[in-house]
Amino acid sequence: MPYREHLNPWVLVRLLPNLQRVTVGQYRNRSDADGHLQIIRHLMPNAEFEVVFNPDLPKPQANTRPRTSGR
Repeated sequence: MPYREHLNPWVLVRLLPNLQRVTVGQYRNRSDADGHLQIIRHLMPNAEFEVVFNPDLPKPQANTRPRTSGR
């Protein structure tokens, strides 16, 4: 994940059928995301939106080298 995306961990997503989603916006704090959520719900009352936190957990790296006994 690029550094710029680390600055905006709060994501506003639109929920679609078949467990799909579309990212509507990314925000630095929860308050900004909630404010935009209220506006977009007013503009699109029939659509479903959620604010989620994207913590960007580091993925464990696979050990590509074979283990040796060292003897």
